[in-house]
Amino acid sequence: MTSSSDTTTNNSAPMLNQIINYSRNILEKILSNHNASDKAYYSKYFSDYNNNNQQRHYSKQLTPHDQLTSTKKLIEQAENYLYGRHGYQMKAEYAIELLQEACKFNISAHAILGFCFEFGIGVRVDFKTAEMHYLSSVPFDLEEQVRTCFQKDNDLERILLAVSRLAFLRKIGLPGVRVDLVEAEQWELYLELGGVKSMSWLYRSAKKDQCPASQYCLAYFHHHGLVVKRDEKMAFYWYKKSADQEFPRGAALVGFCYSDGLGVKKDVKKALKYYGWAAYHGETFALYNLGNCHEEGIGVRKDLHKAFKWYKHAAEKGNAIGQNALGYCYEDGVGVEADAAEAVKWYTLSAEQGYPWAQCNLGFCYQNGLGVVKDTAACVKWYGKAAAQGHARAQHNLGFCYQNGIGVEANEKAAVRLYQKSASQGNVFAYHSLGYCFQNGVGVEVNERKAVHYYKLSAEHNHAPAQVSLGYCYRKGTGVEKDEYEAVRLFRLSAEQGNATAQNSLGFCYEEGTGVKKNPKKAAYWYSQAAIQGNAYAQCNLGTCYANGIGVKPRISKAAYWYKKSAQQRHAPAQEKLALCLQTGHGVARDLELAFDLFKQAAEQDCLSAKFHLANCYEKGLGCPIDLSKATYWFERAAIAGCRSSYERLRRLLSRACLLSPYTVHSVTKMDEAELLSRGFILGCGAPAA
Repeated sequence: MTSSSDTTTNNSAPMLNQIINYSRNILEKILSNHNASDKAYYSKYFSDYNNNNQQRHYSKQLTPHDQLTSTKKLIEQAENYLYGRHGYQMKAEYAIELLQEACKFNISAHAILGFCFEFGIGVRVDFKTAEMHYLSSVPFDLEEQVRTCFQKDNDLERILLAVSRLAFLRKIGLPGVRVDLVEAEQWELYLELGGVKSMSWLYRSAKKDQCPASQYCLAYFHHHGLVVKRDEKMAFYWYKKSADQEFPRGAALVGFCYSDGLGVKKDVKKALKYYGWAAYHGETFALYNLGNCHEEGIGVRKDLHKAFKWYKHAAEKGNAIGQNALGYCYEDGVGVEADAAEAVKWYTLSAEQGYPWAQCNLGFCYQNGLGVVKDTAACVKWYGKAAAQGHARAQHNLGFCYQNGIGVEANEKAAVRLYQKSASQGNVFAYHSLGYCFQNGVGVEVNERKAVHYYKLSAEHNHAPAQVSLGYCYRKGTGVEKDEYEAVRLFRLSAEQGNATAQNSLGFCYEEGTGVKKNPKKAAYWYSQAAIQGNAYAQCNLGTCYANGIGVKPRISKAAYWYKKSAQQRHAPAQEKLALCLQTGHGVARDLELAFDLFKQAAEQDCLSAKFHLANCYEKGLGCPIDLSKATYWFERAAIAGCRSSYERLRRLLSRACLLSPYTVHSVTKMDEAELLSRGFILGCGAPAA
């Protein structure tokens, strides 16, 4: 029998190879965009990487023992020059030369080189080159080496240094370096497997050498609870040690600690001080956070224009979070004139760096044609990328695409699975969508109690659409005991958030006295609030208020105005009511042709009273040529639906026109009500048409 640990080893090796190969492919694409001198520079290291791949088992195959021993001494000597250990003079540039030579025979040297390129120790800062070196230091049998400590001396510690930085890069990101939260989790698993050895190299250089970059990196372990138990005070301690040596990235995180009260008493003034200093030195995380402070009014007066300025600085330096924030500013006009195309530009730059929020936002733009030509396939692509990283909003949006066949073949079960993934992270939209699915049997069996359960989860988070849906359940007794008072309470909560559907429903409750004391004025008020937002039902209801003096002074011209607004959205009851105004000339100029057209549109949407009026138009030639056959058809359709006025008109019309032969069937004029019911001419007793 294979042990679980053996199974993990066998399965993770291919995964690690995939991660490394995928990352190298991304780097090669980046390389293709560099100028000629940069290409030559990067190509040298790719060549070294390929050579080193053939020597990954150098200790057993290609490199003699004395060569290996010599290389390890070379790395140790490089570290001595890097940090001035054992009486060596600090010569970072010379240390880089020694490490480059050591890379030919020992891949762990790449880890220190990556560290130097990430933090600008002896070389210019270059995040892409740092990433490449980190990847180059990872052996294909990493898990085996971590489990067995196959690497001797400090080699494994250096390799785990690279793994820790790869975990950081994939989780947090740096300008030009791809974020991938799934890959980040994989690297973190190797760190946990390595235990405290994963921190050894950093701890040694942070404590003994007082290296500010190492102090900053060590704090990350305590901040996020990697390898060790999460310890906010210890995280702040190391961030502060780093910042005290005027290290910008450390200062930015000290600012964050003061801003959020992480390991230290919250002090937004001190946060701004550290952010300001780090931002002055070009630290993009600090630039972004200054933007956030000005947008939210944290420690400063709220100033959206300044927020935009700081976001722009961060974005232009390649910070993915800043690029996404800048895209949001352009989309919603925050501190700048709204420009959807510019929003898409910045969302794209951030999304291509793997930032999941930007990927989700870009998907939304493609779905709705905001700043870009509508492209549902691209919408699904970007939602998919963000969803694969576990982004809850994107999972929900992708589920919506699957539910409705937007850019992908409709698959209700796949939609439900995505909603469930999103809901497991507490996404309120997903709770609401799951409620809808269980209520209506979309991708699952109908289960009204589960529908109410999910509606409640969403409504408890003050999600206005869910409050409406839950309100309807209480009003109708769907999946829960009927409670009209609770329905009104929920409608009010949603309406006060500006939800137009809830405002219309609350207006209806006040008009009818359902779950609340009847109050025509409040009914008209809530109808008007929803109507202003373009809710077709509310526009029609408000028109009826003006037509009949319900909570407002009667004004037929106002009634016609709101009927028209609603009718333009193809709301059948409003089309029928506007048609009556046009037919009679009440509130508008008389126009029989337009009235006929509106009756026809409403009748074709199964509006009962419109069927009666359309038949009347055909019989009398109101706005159309007389056509008794069509009049008969529409009177019959209305009569079958239960309109008694249509039944009487149909009886008279058929009698007059003699459309049915008395020699073959009973004359309709002689049929009693029971026979008319049995022959399908009428269904029960309906109210007369308006």
